[in-house]
Amino acid sequence: MPHDHAEEELNGSIRAAIAADLPIHVVALLLLGGCLVLLTTHGIQVGLGAIAANLRIYTAAAIAMVLFDLVSLLLRNKPNRPTRFLIETYIARLRKPRLLASLSLLAIAIIFMPFFSKLKSMIPLFNTYSWDHAFIAWDRAIFFGYDAWQVLQPVFGYPTISAAMAWLYHAWMLLIYIGTLFFIFYPAADHVRRHYMLGFVLIWTLVGGAMATAFASVGPVFMNPIMGDSTFDTQMAYLNGANEQVPIMTLHVQELLLGWYHQGEQGLGSGITAMPSMHVSMAFLFWLAIRQVSPTAGKIFFAFFVLIWIGSVHLAYHYAVDGLVSIIATAAIWRFVNAIIEVWDIARLRTARVPEPEPA
Repeated sequence: MPHDHAEEELNGSIRAAIAADLPIHVVALLLLGGCLVLLTTHGIQVGLGAIAANLRIYTAAAIAMVLFDLVSLLLRNKPNRPTRFLIETYIARLRKPRLLASLSLLAIAIIFMPFFSKLKSMIPLFNTYSWDHAFIAWDRAIFFGYDAWQVLQPVFGYPTISAAMAWLYHAWMLLIYIGTLFFIFYPAADHVRRHYMLGFVLIWTLVGGAMATAFASVGPVFMNPIMGDSTFDTQMAYLNGANEQVPIMTLHVQELLLGWYHQGEQGLGSGITAMPSMHVSMAFLFWLAIRQVSPTAGKIFFAFFVLIWIGSVHLAYHYAVDGLVSIIATAAIWRFVNAIIEVWDIARLRTARVPEPEPA
């Protein structure tokens, strides 16, 4: 029957779309499995609460995106029957194989971050925070004997600018949620969707997990509270003084992170680590991907990435070399991702071309 044939064709298309995404699923499952073993070995469990919290954030982001899309559809098309138009449009979209297959990628994004937030909070179990002085020395070698924040201070050292940088630093979260949803579901990003998602998985693991543990450091803001080192007291005095004039949003978050550190908190978003910078790494990944969707958006998000790097130093979260190492690591991961997907697509194409054996 025609209906059965259509359903069979749809199911086949969904299977083909899932097969194209197989490298992402395999890598994610292997990494999640390894993470689970590591956490279990140390008697730590990832409760459903952290995953549910991440799901709620993704849900809020999805609702915001759908509302924006609804308004855009109505303004562009000006239908005579808006409700019927929107229902028909969304039914047609929901039956697209690529969109249905992408739900598994969304599940990976929702589950993945809570696991690696746990790992981030476990860094002291595996390594001591011993790299800060080396990174301070590297920064001073680059900036002719000065700390990076001191070089930036003449340009950015004004309360209103610092407050704007802090706001932008928080806006980075949109890359994790709205940005990821964009690459998973937006049709114009389809050609780079797999690259972004595989990069997303590997960056959280290698940059935010393995490298953060190997190069354990607390960053300028926590040098005095955790290490008893007053090197960056002047920078923190400026930020706290600026906060009295214009609220610096990051200072409150830094207080929360310090409190969670002392309490041994292991929830979503907890944990202290400076090298490498996940803010810089994810902003750089987003730019690498979005520039292939829109050259204009590429220019905008390149500027965003640069400001995030500057903000990471100015707001005392990171040393300048944290961002530099993140860029190098992310660029290497991006090249690796491109190679993996290219090899996989070639293998799938060859398999599809192999003729079926003739019956005896």
